[in-house]
Amino acid sequence: MYGLGELATPGDAAMRSMGGVGVAMFSMGRVNTLNPAAYANTPRKSFLFHFGVDAGHYQNEQAKYAGATSTIKTAYNTVNFHDISFQMPLAKNVGLGFSLTPYSNVGYNMYRDDVDSDIAGTVGRIRYRYRGEGDVTEVKLGVGWRPTTKFSLGVAALYYWGTIERSYASTVMNIITGSGAYSNTTGIDEYSVSRVKMQAGMQWHAIMNSKRILSFGATYDLGGELAPGMKRYVYVDNFLTSVVRDESEKTELKLPQQIAIGAFYQTNTVRLGLDYVYQDWGGQNSGYEENIGGKGVTVAYTDTHTLKAGFEITPRPTDVRHYLSRVSYRVGARYGDYYQTFEGCKVKQYAITAGLGLPVRLFGTSSIDLGFEYGVRKPENSTIVLEEQVVGMVKQHYFKFSLGLALFGEDRWFQRYKFD
Repeated sequence: MYGLGELATPGDAAMRSMGGVGVAMFSMGRVNTLNPAAYANTPRKSFLFHFGVDAGHYQNEQAKYAGATSTIKTAYNTVNFHDISFQMPLAKNVGLGFSLTPYSNVGYNMYRDDVDSDIAGTVGRIRYRYRGEGDVTEVKLGVGWRPTTKFSLGVAALYYWGTIERSYASTVMNIITGSGAYSNTTGIDEYSVSRVKMQAGMQWHAIMNSKRILSFGATYDLGGELAPGMKRYVYVDNFLTSVVRDESEKTELKLPQQIAIGAFYQTNTVRLGLDYVYQDWGGQNSGYEENIGGKGVTVAYTDTHTLKAGFEITPRPTDVRHYLSRVSYRVGARYGDYYQTFEGCKVKQYAITAGLGLPVRLFGTSSIDLGFEYGVRKPENSTIVLEEQVVGMVKQHYFKFSLGLALFGEDRWFQRYKFD
């Protein structure tokens, strides 16, 4: 409900099936959107392409307090485009990469009815509704250069744009006869984002031969002013519609600096990786807080630490008789912090992942990737105190399903045929 909303997990469907690892991944047949240094690995006369979509099912649980013992439960489903990306060679040992991916999204619709006996008896039942929708998209364009066989560098520009709209309304559901005239009120906050930041990366392949590769990688993202423009409107509807408040301002929200380091080991049949990601949301946004209407939950920003691990096995990649032996089987896990706190309460989030890589061609690299993720967001405290009342925090369970199409140019998807 606050800030930029839920942050997307970066990487293609295969990476996210392995917990999201990939900062150090070396591949000449797959797009790597996590590290611009990997763009240099694109083979000459080739083209790498990926397209992906996601679907999710979310379940929220909030324990009732102040005398009630039941639990409020809600659920909703989503289907979203996740990414489109490609890599291509520019010159010998130089590659270009492009990706269009979601950075964050907002989507909620909830209400509560005022059960105060004095208000219900003199005015009527009042319903307060809160809605939010929108997203922020990341466009990334970068170049990678490999000065030596075992070392590569990269740099990328990242552009963020999008609009997030939040509305809050109060409606008299059943006006008491003779109680007078009352108005329905709606407030709308509209955030517009348009900003650029930079990323630098490196990869070093400590071991590289025909049997195995051991790689280390790192990236650094510059933080900076996000400063989304915000327009606020308040409408009062009493037979005629009128705007009673209309103002514009810039918020102080900033994008975090990010440091990611990783290790990746692979053979002809096995791949495994480990990544660590640090984001200084708290350092960049120290002192910046959000509070809807001045009476809601105070939301602040906190630094995050995330650990990712993944494993993949392809039993026999060149088995011409048994298709299942050429399928890649993936598992992974992720554990870390949520980037916001609620009345000082931090939220932990963790996930387990799994997936399949279904080869499209014999002896080819192109594949259809299927992924699954089960995750939990759990507050450190089950309750907080708000306006001298004990309020239950929300625990979220979610299931995500991903579908990706990875095409490799040397599998002849993008080659022009000649006829005599």
